[in-house]
Amino acid sequence: MKKGIVILFAATLGLAACNNYKKGPGGLMYQIHKSGGNEKIKEGDIVKINFIQKTEKDSTIVSTFDLGQPQVFPVGKKAYDGDMNDVLYLFGEGDSATFKLNLDTMAKHSGQPKPPANAKDTYMVFTVKIEKVLKKAAGEADTTFQKKAQEFFQKDYQATIAKLKDSEAGKIKKFVEDNNLKTQTTASGLQYVINTPGSAQKPVAGDTIMLNYTGKLLPKKANGKDNIFDTSIESVAKEAGKYNAMAKYAPRPFTIGAAIPGFDEAYQLIGKGGKITVIIPSALGYGEGGQPQAGISPFSPLCFEIEVVDIKKPTAGATIAPITPTAPVK
Repeated sequence: MKKGIVILFAATLGLAACNNYKKGPGGLMYQIHKSGGNEKIKEGDIVKINFIQKTEKDSTIVSTFDLGQPQVFPVGKKAYDGDMNDVLYLFGEGDSATFKLNLDTMAKHSGQPKPPANAKDTYMVFTVKIEKVLKKAAGEADTTFQKKAQEFFQKDYQATIAKLKDSEAGKIKKFVEDNNLKTQTTASGLQYVINTPGSAQKPVAGDTIMLNYTGKLLPKKANGKDNIFDTSIESVAKEAGKYNAMAKYAPRPFTIGAAIPGFDEAYQLIGKGGKITVIIPSALGYGEGGQPQAGISPFSPLCFEIEVVDIKKPTAGATIAPITPTAPVK
């Protein structure tokens, strides 16, 4: 865990234990862990923020620290007392804080019901670190400010991407060592361990391959748990806080060529009943674009645990069930 995250979590735990929250408008509750002593954020500022979003029962919904990609956005005009923009006005560059947004207030003003993950909660909880605030100078034209901001954050984004790219090999090496894996490597760069070889029957083009799988990012979460982004196994999804009541948790159908290259290559190394652990470099995964909706940053190496449950040969007139949106498709 990075030093900055350690300090942030230590502050969060220490202050939370004292219940040292201040009351804000609209049912808002907040506490500042560290102040950078800088001017407070105002409407129109452009900010770069790292944050951890949790339910009131401490279940993490998203963490930019785990993704390695802070969020950058312009701060808008508050729509009502205690909304997301309103709370940002309390902080400045260099501040770290925890705040609780009142879900009933949000539902009242948005006209939308509480999200399912927060149905029984009063608050949605954010722990934030304000990394950068870009302010418009007095008398500065809007176009000049927007151009300056675009150039600044484009350069900042490119630096972040370069850092992610440069760190990929180290992430793979550390993961292999930490898990004591005796991997083999294919010509493409795929690293794997066959846990169970399965039958002599291997998947071939035209087959429908029924797979159980769990995919995770190589670095663990800040809380030390595996950073799972997708799974076909219900118990794993619930344990990882990724359960979706609308998803069908069962072996999922794939055909060769439908998934990312590393995933396709991996399951063809085992037969029916086989199990494999595979490390997919980003060049065989989602590359420099990542998969933002799944929480996968650019140049992210991935680990999959895959089991070939069944191999179905094509029959005349047969159709293949659609692949779910969260599956490792191209």
